[in-house]
Amino acid sequence: MKTSDEKIYLSEKDIPRSWYNVAADLPFELAPPMNPATKKPLDPKDLEPIFPKSLIRQELSRERWIDIPDEIREIYKIWRPSPLKRAVRLEKALKTPARIYYKDESLSPPGSHKANTAIAQVYYNKKEGVNRICTETGAGQWGSALSHACSIFGLKCTVYMVKVSFEQKPHRKSLMHIWGAEVFASPSEHTRVGREILKKHPHTPGSLGIAISEAVEDAATHDDAKYSLGSVLNHVLLHQSVIGLETKKQLKMIGEKPDVLVGCVGGGSNFAGLVFPFVKDKLKGAKIDFVAVEPTACPTMTAGPFCYDYGDTAKLTPLLKMYTLGHSFIPPGIHAGGLRYHGCAPLVSALIDKKIIRPVSVSQTGIFSSAILFAKAEGHLPAPETAHAIHAGIQEALVAREQKKAKCIVINYSGHGHFDLTAYDNYLSGNLKDFHYPKEMIEEALKELKGLGV
Repeated sequence: MKTSDEKIYLSEKDIPRSWYNVAADLPFELAPPMNPATKKPLDPKDLEPIFPKSLIRQELSRERWIDIPDEIREIYKIWRPSPLKRAVRLEKALKTPARIYYKDESLSPPGSHKANTAIAQVYYNKKEGVNRICTETGAGQWGSALSHACSIFGLKCTVYMVKVSFEQKPHRKSLMHIWGAEVFASPSEHTRVGREILKKHPHTPGSLGIAISEAVEDAATHDDAKYSLGSVLNHVLLHQSVIGLETKKQLKMIGEKPDVLVGCVGGGSNFAGLVFPFVKDKLKGAKIDFVAVEPTACPTMTAGPFCYDYGDTAKLTPLLKMYTLGHSFIPPGIHAGGLRYHGCAPLVSALIDKKIIRPVSVSQTGIFSSAILFAKAEGHLPAPETAHAIHAGIQEALVAREQKKAKCIVINYSGHGHFDLTAYDNYLSGNLKDFHYPKEMIEEALKELKGLGV
């Protein structure tokens, strides 16, 4: 229920009862995932060694609505529905006629949107008798979300955390330990993939592609374990649709229609969660700008080709058609660890290719400057990943000021920055540098794609 012009609340009865699957409403065919051995569309059975059957069905589904089990909705009540807040003080600071709203996904126990799919994935694994779940994590938000979900359902959790984030964000690791997970810096000595990479590159900062390889190998070589991914795949984006479904209802309550929707993109889950429930409106003619924001240090959407590639470094995953910088790409150790991924969700990628989503890349120092402005105005400290969306939202508000247009801008506030204070200290002390990934280094990483044969 709306309590003021600044905070738009819903009640527990407004938690969505179904997830929305955007694939049902797309006016074009999606490129199927491919078996890398046969170069033919993947058979669902090929995924059974690493995923439970229920999630495989969701991954390949073209149904518009998929019911949310009551057990999941009951746990969602811990933090959902999340409030939509108007950033009135930020608007004043920017002297913009734009109305800026942010959907606050930081209120979940692990502090980010990742809990929306973590609870769902662990629930389905539990139903099928899985005892342990293996995963990767960049900044640690996904790892902590899955650790929390496994704690609730009584499953064991193994997390391979990208080495640079393992060192930069020790308190995320502490949170995972509190919820009972075992956490390894990736690349690690615990998998064949990890040992091989360490032998060749002993000082590598790691990458999400490497960490995914380790987690997939772990799951595939143990009968009691399955693998869980925090972004990229269709079923993950499906679970995140609760964000946009609630946002649509909240905007309708106050008579708003969005002009701009903004989210950061690593793999694409929080962005898709906000945007996908609005895609059908745009396809029918609504003038909504969907802005997907990535770092210049890992410019997947703005510098990579749209083609088939592996989702991991060791080539253990199916081939996915997506924007990619190449599965061997290792980005620099920027503080937005959750955005250091070489690929992008196939669904998000397809909509970029069709010009329905607009990708932009922004610099590291710029996003921290905007994050601090936001924190001073609104009082909330965003995660570095979230700061990318805030920075782009602020830029849209400044354009509105120049054009003297009263746009409605909605930002997905995907997570808080309480575990990222070291990054803020580095920024304030002048130790953070911008990194624009050289074109020749991207071209080198993309060479491996030429021999894939798809």
